[in-house]
Amino acid sequence: MPERPRRGEQGEVVLALETSCDETAAAVVLGEGEVLANVVASQIALHRPHGGVVPELASREHNLALMPVVSQALAEAGLELGGLDLIAATAGPGLASSLLIGNTAGKTLALALGLPFFAINHLEGHLLSPFVGQPGGVRPCVGLIVSGGHTMLIELRGLGGYRLLGATRDDAAGEAFDKGAKLLGLPYPGGPEMDQRGRQGDPAAFEFPRSMVDSGDHAFSFSGLKTSLRYLLEKLTPEDQAASENDLCASYQAAIVEVLTRKALGAVRATGLTCLTVSGGVSRNSALRHSLTAMCQREGIELLLAGADLATDNAAMIGYAALLKYRAGQPQSELSMDIDPNLPLALSEARL
Repeated sequence: MPERPRRGEQGEVVLALETSCDETAAAVVLGEGEVLANVVASQIALHRPHGGVVPELASREHNLALMPVVSQALAEAGLELGGLDLIAATAGPGLASSLLIGNTAGKTLALALGLPFFAINHLEGHLLSPFVGQPGGVRPCVGLIVSGGHTMLIELRGLGGYRLLGATRDDAAGEAFDKGAKLLGLPYPGGPEMDQRGRQGDPAAFEFPRSMVDSGDHAFSFSGLKTSLRYLLEKLTPEDQAASENDLCASYQAAIVEVLTRKALGAVRATGLTCLTVSGGVSRNSALRHSLTAMCQREGIELLLAGADLATDNAAMIGYAALLKYRAGQPQSELSMDIDPNLPLALSEARL
């Protein structure tokens, strides 16, 4: 087993847990963001027959998978529980029955080991995830969080200095991907399936609405896109739909990507910042990454994309956020603090 770095040499070590939805995750993070282990147990196969996440099944699976995942993370990091300095777990937002599993386990470990406990907002974990492993750590930027449950633009000036610029007024981008894929009869999870098929299609074959793209603010709306697809499919024969599936995926995807790209650019220009970060599961979409990369190169904007293993739900981002708070001298969380399925991201006008 590798020797654990002595305290003070490379910083504190955190064990972080994440069970906000259907991924059971544990990670060990060191110092200012060195990820020693990042283990995720997926439940995709469990929920695929139902076409979406079933909360009761998710919480049951978290109960079964959590301790094996923790043990694997510690083994990969070459550590035992006695080598930890703090514990962190997601407190929300997410599914209540899922959040309770990881959050309660984190509090229990902290209490048993006599260690500080940090309850972390899942959205803050996503917001900070592009900075994991980045020299200099967190710095001012516009952050685009784009996932199955959230689509928002945030002005970030430093740890805890967040200002919401705009968010979706209805469906999140990831939800639009999944609902569109379901209408097309694609297997769950639909977003990655649509991305794969879209690479082989013509994004200009069908015209879909770009809702609110010229609204003059930083808000999003994607519910009309799904409706537009449904009406279009009603006009197509099953044979035509099958023959056009790749084109439908590419065109539908192109509408989402264009809105996200143009809204992100508008937010960067409005704030006067020169850095854009992108995180959340949808940030893995190949068309979106290509579009944002091209836009940022053209406009002279620095682009930081969350790594593939940090984009979707994971515990490393939770551990990283906890370490930043611990090092900044922020107080640990009370063990009596409950989870909150609708936990908002704490916003501040502070310019840190």
